[in-house]
Amino acid sequence: MFLRISLFCFLLLETLPLFAQGLKIQRINPTNWYVGMKRQQVQLLVYGPNIKGAKVKVNYPSVFVDRVHQVESPNYVFVDLTIGADTKPGTLQLQFSKVFPLTERRNNSTIVNGGREMIVTIPYELKARTARPQTVDSRDFVYLLLPDRFANGDPSNDRFADMADTQLDRNNPFLRHGGDLAGIMKHLDYFKELGVTTLWLNPVIENDQPTTNEGGAMRSSYHGYGFTDHYSVDKRLGGNEAYLKLVAAAHAKGLKIMQDAVYNHVGKNHWLVRDLPAKDWLNQWPQYQNTTYKDQPVVDPYASDYDRKVSQDGWFVPFLPDLNHKNSYVANFLIQHALWSVEYFGIDAWRVDTYFYNDLNFMNTLNQRLLEEHPNLYICGENWVNSVTNQAYFVKNKLNVPWKSNLPGAIDFQIYNASNEALNQNINRWYETLGQDLLYEDPYRNLIFLDNHDLDRFYSVIGENLDKYKMGITFLLTTRGIPQLYYGTELLMKNFKNPSDAEVRKDFPGGFANDPTNKFTAAGRTATENEAFTYVRTLANFRKTSTALQTGKLTQFLPLDGIYAYFRHDTKGTVMILMNANTTKKTIDTDRFRERMNGFSSAKNVLTGARISNVQQIQIPARSSLVLELQ
Repeated sequence: MFLRISLFCFLLLETLPLFAQGLKIQRINPTNWYVGMKRQQVQLLVYGPNIKGAKVKVNYPSVFVDRVHQVESPNYVFVDLTIGADTKPGTLQLQFSKVFPLTERRNNSTIVNGGREMIVTIPYELKARTARPQTVDSRDFVYLLLPDRFANGDPSNDRFADMADTQLDRNNPFLRHGGDLAGIMKHLDYFKELGVTTLWLNPVIENDQPTTNEGGAMRSSYHGYGFTDHYSVDKRLGGNEAYLKLVAAAHAKGLKIMQDAVYNHVGKNHWLVRDLPAKDWLNQWPQYQNTTYKDQPVVDPYASDYDRKVSQDGWFVPFLPDLNHKNSYVANFLIQHALWSVEYFGIDAWRVDTYFYNDLNFMNTLNQRLLEEHPNLYICGENWVNSVTNQAYFVKNKLNVPWKSNLPGAIDFQIYNASNEALNQNINRWYETLGQDLLYEDPYRNLIFLDNHDLDRFYSVIGENLDKYKMGITFLLTTRGIPQLYYGTELLMKNFKNPSDAEVRKDFPGGFANDPTNKFTAAGRTATENEAFTYVRTLANFRKTSTALQTGKLTQFLPLDGIYAYFRHDTKGTVMILMNANTTKKTIDTDRFRERMNGFSSAKNVLTGARISNVQQIQIPARSSLVLELQ
């Protein structure tokens, strides 16, 4: 596949008109920039047929052209601009000029130095900065959803004849189903009722990809991880305007937005891949090389350079070309897009896909640039690894290692693994995993979860056992870190990834026209689904009012006889959590917890409202949990 892509790019370059009738600028990225940035430089990627060799001028107060870079392709120049600290917002004029041979016929040209000089002027806007990202931290409750599978609010954008994939079929699990940003916006009150504070959307950037053969089935890029134009939100989701409206509406409701970033790769239909600026824009190999999907060579002090390179520079899949972050133009392009996204859309946080596959020095630079502009911006990275040590390596940590990450938070796969084991095998796994938090600089910044779009549904993993479900939800919303819920988990949506991820990415019932049930309402849910929904809602909304659960210290006690006890506490309150993994009811003598219970004589059951007058001995039913606000 790699060789075919490279050949296609070569042929495209060969067939482009070398001397069009006039100097044409087809794209400038970033599409606009901002005054008042901490760093006053921006590098414009300028694309147009045979623009190589053009001179660039600008006439705007405090804005200067520092350098024009030429690259392999004749169709690109990169322009370094300095935007002074005192620059005012407004529209500047970028003037491009190039001298063509006299033998070439030109309209509106001037004879200069024995050739015909063509000049074109392009307006370019410098905007005032208005973004004020809200802090996402352990006070929040994040809700993850796939826009295509959540709700269809605008059927007019379901398909477009000019896109590579025009198919829409809700009966086919591999094709697009029509969910969009307008559909999400219609259900903001649902998130508020549930106690959610932050929405994490799988990528919204344009994926103008054809369907691809994966495992014998043709699949669309409905998930969003194959970008084709960084500066365009996919118009099947509603485009840039719909995203702006969603962010504004969410903020008005007190909800934050986390954007999904992909730096490792792009879609094979990305316009930059179809006409590469230079061969080394991508990680090139003599023949196609897939990544091993192994993090160990990246962390291992004894690893070979070859294994490390294959892990990080090998392609994720053949139809997702791998970006070369060591190319400074690639790095600038991605960094500036991240900065632009925060400013333009007003998003509040970033989740970074396939984190360790990226060049890690590049990731440190990108994180640094984002945090320079927005020191409280939350950034977390997906490192799907198999140990706490390796997970800690890729975030801010206390490890004595040569390379140090500046990533604020981890997508905490170790807590995910521990939760499955604690509920199905050994409740001690929660205690043991949290006991390794000494490796992180701040474990409270880790995003914790029970399932997501790449994993088996939580309710299925625990054998569709409602008691275990409640224990898992209790742990999620009362332990340290930032809890994240996958859409539909509050309704007991189930399934394993068999035969594919599509099985755990079903449509939200009620989000689409003619759905037989509407589970956004209590009337549309079964009694069991309402019980699960109410459990999540009650605990999540209590968490909103409890600083102990949000930011308080965690004190846990060794699990004994299938009982796990821990406390969240601060100067404003103490919450006691008890878990009973046994198949029988237990009476717990709380004397061994007295260091955290001194001064408390009673408690309120957070989930039922009942008062417990004697906290010296507490009864807990089989396979259940108690959340007690000590009083």
